[in-house]
Amino acid sequence: MGLTVPLIKRLPVTSSMIYLAVGILVGPMGLGLFHFNPLKESALLEVLTEAAVLISLFAAGVKMPAPVTYARWRAPVHLAIFSMVTTVGLVTVFAYYLLDLPLGAAILLGAIIAPTDPVLATDVQIRHPGDRDRLRFTLTCEAGMNDGSAFPFVMLGLGLLGLHELGEFGLHWVLVDVIWATAAGIAIGVAAGSGLAYLIVHLRRNRPDAGMLDDFLGLGMIGAVYGLSVLLSAWGFLAVFFAAVALRQTEVRLDLADPELRQQLQADVPGMVDDASPNHVSEASLVFKEHLERLSELLLILLIGGTLFLDSWSWSALGFVLFLFTIARPLSVVVGLFGTRTPWRIRGLVGWFGVRGIGSLYYLMYAIQHGLPEELALKLIQLTLVVVTLSIVVHGISVKPMMSRFWKRREGT
Repeated sequence: MGLTVPLIKRLPVTSSMIYLAVGILVGPMGLGLFHFNPLKESALLEVLTEAAVLISLFAAGVKMPAPVTYARWRAPVHLAIFSMVTTVGLVTVFAYYLLDLPLGAAILLGAIIAPTDPVLATDVQIRHPGDRDRLRFTLTCEAGMNDGSAFPFVMLGLGLLGLHELGEFGLHWVLVDVIWATAAGIAIGVAAGSGLAYLIVHLRRNRPDAGMLDDFLGLGMIGAVYGLSVLLSAWGFLAVFFAAVALRQTEVRLDLADPELRQQLQADVPGMVDDASPNHVSEASLVFKEHLERLSELLLILLIGGTLFLDSWSWSALGFVLFLFTIARPLSVVVGLFGTRTPWRIRGLVGWFGVRGIGSLYYLMYAIQHGLPEELALKLIQLTLVVVTLSIVVHGISVKPMMSRFWKRREGT
């Protein structure tokens, strides 16, 4: 892959498509040299996907442009909330009436499939901290938040299946899984990211010659924030994303608040943009995190290819994917962006590029590890793998020509 990057850039394919093709070639659908059983290896796959999503969320968070404003964040916040609810509702109805799943399993499937993926959607995500493209920002920010906003629906589905405590009239679910876990996750992330930024600035001002390992500071923050979230029953994915956002935003704000330091930095780095700095932990650790993200993508997509059998494909699964891509996702985006000033061209592309991937696999493995019955687990594994596989292929084929046409039109106007 390292040697063929220039070739891939010229072809209408993505790296994920190549990994998937190799996995299918050596897997049960091809030469049969390798087979990965996600049901038996659900504990391992849960950890692998969890780590991949956390690293990807951190990388997405530190790319968010500064400063954070309601006007800029309104569209992705609406997508993460209203589009999430709409997608879960539509998938639930489809799965309950057409796939004959029990209500709890139908809601669980909606929660597994609804989040867009921060790992596989690199071609439509913000490329660097100075990237201010509105479309890429909307898709990246949505993926960063909806990996956390899907968790309450996962717990609701598990609760209706008797695998999680919902409380009388669902009161425990509302107070703990929705309100507390969401608010606490955001608060933990903002406090940790801001606190680390202040600490690093303090240390570097008092000891400018002291070297620090920015990569490990970023990884340490991911581990500490996620661990604290687990201990406090907060949504760790939300916490890590907002920790990365707060780290980035605070570092930029502290630089701008110190004209003397800012002047020195700009003198040392000619052409530096307003919200960039060689002393930012968020920016300095980004390259390492992106390398880890690509390695995890390689591993997990190969494993997906090694799980697929010919009988994994069925007309019901294909019909479900068609419904998800052409009805549920576009309609949910229309609902989510209603009342915003998002241009219709951007709405159309956001409605199409709802990439599903590693996050969906994590939620599925999480449910299996919490006692999902084997028969339901096998059904949800089949549907999820078909959705992720076709998302890699269909979105991968369309991303380069559609994005290229979009940018050409924008430059022309």
